[in-house]
Amino acid sequence: MTTSQLHIALLAFPFGSHAAPLLTLVQKLSPFLPSDTIFSFFNTSQSNTSIFSKSSKPDNLKIYNVWDGVKEGNATPFGREAIELFIQSTPTNFVKSMKEAEEETGVKFSCIFSDAFLWFSCELAETMNVPWIAFWTAGSCSLSIHLYTDLIRSNDETLSKIPGFLSSLRMSDMPPEVVAENLEGPMPSMLYKMALNLHKADGVVLNSFEELDPIINKDLKSKLQKILNIGPLVLQSSKKVQVDANSDESGCIEWLEKQNEKSVVYLSFGTVTTLSPNEIVAIAEALETKRVPFIWSLRDNGVKILPKGFLERTEEFGKIVSWAPQLEILEHSSVGVFVTHCGWNSILEGISYGVPMICRPFFGDQKLNSRMVESVWQIGLQIEGGSFTKSGTMNALDTFFNEQKGKVLRQNVEGLKEKALEAVKSDNGSSTKDFKVLVELIKCHKAT
Repeated sequence: MTTSQLHIALLAFPFGSHAAPLLTLVQKLSPFLPSDTIFSFFNTSQSNTSIFSKSSKPDNLKIYNVWDGVKEGNATPFGREAIELFIQSTPTNFVKSMKEAEEETGVKFSCIFSDAFLWFSCELAETMNVPWIAFWTAGSCSLSIHLYTDLIRSNDETLSKIPGFLSSLRMSDMPPEVVAENLEGPMPSMLYKMALNLHKADGVVLNSFEELDPIINKDLKSKLQKILNIGPLVLQSSKKVQVDANSDESGCIEWLEKQNEKSVVYLSFGTVTTLSPNEIVAIAEALETKRVPFIWSLRDNGVKILPKGFLERTEEFGKIVSWAPQLEILEHSSVGVFVTHCGWNSILEGISYGVPMICRPFFGDQKLNSRMVESVWQIGLQIEGGSFTKSGTMNALDTFFNEQKGKVLRQNVEGLKEKALEAVKSDNGSSTKDFKVLVELIKCHKAT
């Protein structure tokens, strides 16, 4: 068993939008590491199938399926049940697959690089005498909230005392795991243990940029060994976003070319969230009444709920697709506002391309992200009452297309876009420098 090569164990959390960013990060890191570096990617079979069907696999990456906790012959669970079964199967499932990877490659692990949720990675790293690098796939704002779990739970008057947050922050904005009735459930327990152990990580990597939350980042640096903001990853590529005719099967970009600058509303709520029938109808009625140009990413089961005749009545100024090339749409000069569920990737993509947002959060860190968008960064607004109504949606659209406030929000997000570009494009950019630190952190350790 050799220790002469770098062999990096990548431990993914297989739900939501967690595993794919870890793969993206590997693709960014690979060219900067020795050519004989081995990456072993540990994830459930279902998640691996999903992400590797949409993304190319680096030649030096080996894929391993870890047990998802579902006993053979049992029906495939969904949602919370699937997550809880997976959590209960850890860390045994990872340990088993990691031993197989070392035996198969003949190379001991030199580093454990895990989703931050998988807090037990610190114990595995200690046993192997290798560094643990944790990847927090969301923003520094939500990471900070988790680190302050005990303070938040002790007194709801203390939210404004957390560095970098305003007094407008409310308990209802908190991730549900932080304010759960008790911290013994699988998800609350996992995230609480993460908060207690994250100081042991040799580095905590974030897909963000330091200038977005400077006060929060300063506070995080006082609590953790190394905070490395290396994003936005979407801007790390030196190539301009391009769409060829074959990849734009829905014709979104061709359609956008015919629209006026900053006139289009783009609506997308991710792959997990589902709008209620009432909200789908409310959005449709607002779009039709305002006659504002729109692209709406809406799956077939949602299309069935639309008001009768809506597609025909709006075909001159609207486009509904089951899947949309989001990055290319957000980059297009015709797009004026992004209506989103406030998942971190979507928030960061909106900022990266300078598109202000209308927020309708659902779960996890989305409510906190939404509050930051409206009250702290001031680059968008939350939908009135927390869910879509016809009048609330029309009022939100009016803000961006008919009011001075919309211009201010657009200017603010353009300012953050410039800071994001500077962070990743400049040799002295904060994210460029942190990325170099991450590369050295990985390179300088060999298993002993």
